[in-house]
Amino acid sequence: MKSFDKNRYPRPAITLLKPRQGCRASGGKSMRKTLLYVAFIIIVIIAGIAGYYIGRHYSEKTVETPQQNSIVIATTTSLYQIGILNDFFNNFNNLTHMNITFNVLAKGSGEALRLLADGSACIGFVHAPSPELQYMNQGKIMRLAIFGYNEFVVVGPSSDPANVRNASDSVDAFKRIYEAGEKGLAKFVSRGDQSGTNIRELQIWNLTKLNPEGRPWYLKSGQGMAQTLLMADNLNAYTLTDIGSYLNLVNQGKLKNIVILKRDPLYLVNVYSMYLSKASSCDNPYTWYIALKLSDYILNGGQDLLSTKYKGLVNPVRGNESLIEQAWHALTRLG
Repeated sequence: MKSFDKNRYPRPAITLLKPRQGCRASGGKSMRKTLLYVAFIIIVIIAGIAGYYIGRHYSEKTVETPQQNSIVIATTTSLYQIGILNDFFNNFNNLTHMNITFNVLAKGSGEALRLLADGSACIGFVHAPSPELQYMNQGKIMRLAIFGYNEFVVVGPSSDPANVRNASDSVDAFKRIYEAGEKGLAKFVSRGDQSGTNIRELQIWNLTKLNPEGRPWYLKSGQGMAQTLLMADNLNAYTLTDIGSYLNLVNQGKLKNIVILKRDPLYLVNVYSMYLSKASSCDNPYTWYIALKLSDYILNGGQDLLSTKYKGLVNPVRGNESLIEQAWHALTRLG
């Protein structure tokens, strides 16, 4: 701070208020000038202080409060159809008072990742570890959180013509379905849409060394998980599904014929992750702010929501973070 130089500034105003002898008129003018001068100084000081605090207020406002109020989300269909994302977004807005509009594109995980990579969506929720790792290695997406998990299950008609119930694991189950299909005893409905479920299904087929593509019993829905399950139920066919989507329809009384026939803790673990696009269209402080705040909510309040309302459909990772992370890495090696 500079020291005060008394020779550089006028003498203190109080000394100017002393009337000089024989100069009352002149002294009055001097008094008014002095008062005006003092008033001007006070106004300048007050304006400066007010300006400082107003500037500080808006500066903080700019940093902490996003100016945009909508963002595009790409997601796997299962999370959207079960209702988890809707609850996430509503709770997030209620807690933060940010009133963000989340425009949701419910696609398979493969398409959701592509939308993130080209910047058509800025935040994504997917469950396909192998392509997730590929896009991360390409520098196109950044993982914000692994937040939930459940399992895939092989479902099919309760009569089970392929005897999947007695299979040793999911690979053996698929071999049995293939053999039964070739004999005209069974059908299999595939998503056929490069979703996370479809990718896992193809990985299991790859492990069997059998290729069902083009076989008359191998059908493709080309739709979301709920529609695929309804199709399998109508046809008494086998399919692979995440357990959350299956139980959600069972609880609604919409599935009459197909039941869970095979679980497999080695190949059918299902891990849900949240990503941020690194495309230029998403590279701004507002999008990043929303994404980071949302991931923070999902890893805290969102975990409570999963454990109380959705446990069994999609489980929270809290308490099992290391195990789920290891499972995610193991799944990336399925190819």
